[in-house]
Amino acid sequence: MSDRGELFRAWLRARLGREPPALSAASADASFRRYWRLRHGEGTVIAVDAPPDREDNVAFVRLARAFDAIGLNVPQILAEDLEHGFLLVADLGERHYLDHLQAANADRLYGDAIGALIALQAAGPPTGLPLYDEPFLRRELGIFDEWLLDGLLALPRAAQGRPMLEPTYDLLVESALAQPRVCVHRDFHSRNLMLTETANPGILDFQDAVLGPVTYDLVSLLRDCYIDWPEARVRAWAEAYLSLALQRGILREGHVADFADWFDLMGVQRHLKAAGIFARLALRDGRPDYLRHLPRTLGYVSQVGARHPALAPLAELVSRRVLPGVAAHLPA
Repeated sequence: MSDRGELFRAWLRARLGREPPALSAASADASFRRYWRLRHGEGTVIAVDAPPDREDNVAFVRLARAFDAIGLNVPQILAEDLEHGFLLVADLGERHYLDHLQAANADRLYGDAIGALIALQAAGPPTGLPLYDEPFLRRELGIFDEWLLDGLLALPRAAQGRPMLEPTYDLLVESALAQPRVCVHRDFHSRNLMLTETANPGILDFQDAVLGPVTYDLVSLLRDCYIDWPEARVRAWAEAYLSLALQRGILREGHVADFADWFDLMGVQRHLKAAGIFARLALRDGRPDYLRHLPRTLGYVSQVGARHPALAPLAELVSRRVLPGVAAHLPA
């Protein structure tokens, strides 16, 4: 066992008052965090090993307590060692939304998730959130350029349509900045939502929250990189959110006319970033399994581009050059 592993077990021993039982992996995500499920008392808890030079544990603990205070179902912090990056948190179970969503239960589960999102946004942002501003948005779009176009596909610059991409990126950033700002989870989707018996859903992986565009988390949820739904259902869920957001004062009547475009364009920004991240996970981190999500993720860009003339050149680039290139890199 590594020195860090020994230190982790010693910390757990002190917190639990006994020798830690055998640890079983609770999840494997795209970060440097590692999660272990262990028996404790009548149930289980989650031990988290999150190297502080790689993960923002201070933000995780602060936000966990802030979100718990407004009634969201997040892991309660049972013990913490922020210096070393060790946490002991409540266990929200093993039932991810992604594994349980079906056509028959989707209305109920998405209804619960939208209700939690409304509660998050209506409560007002916690103090100290980073601003999801123009440089932040452009850095994220740069991930698509660097890791997918230049990296995975090695497309020559002449084939990337740079003169087209820049005004398209300008449009996406302008639309994002025009929206009301709320607390944005940034990864509010089926892999970070847990199906729970009470206070559904459980919410994970919120430490990267920012103050940003109101539609960001909604499009993360409804145009999920890991599962897709017929557009008619997506629009119906988005309309249900809009109605609740108006009732709670998150949005105003003057926002209604722009809402659908905000939702679409925010999704394109997010999906370009996500596509770049999937390529980065494959190339830099040795995780080629993430490439299998690229056709769905980029497919959203093509679909939205077909409805928005200003995005047509981007949609053509994705359909004619990017998706065919991606197909050659998909794992068998």
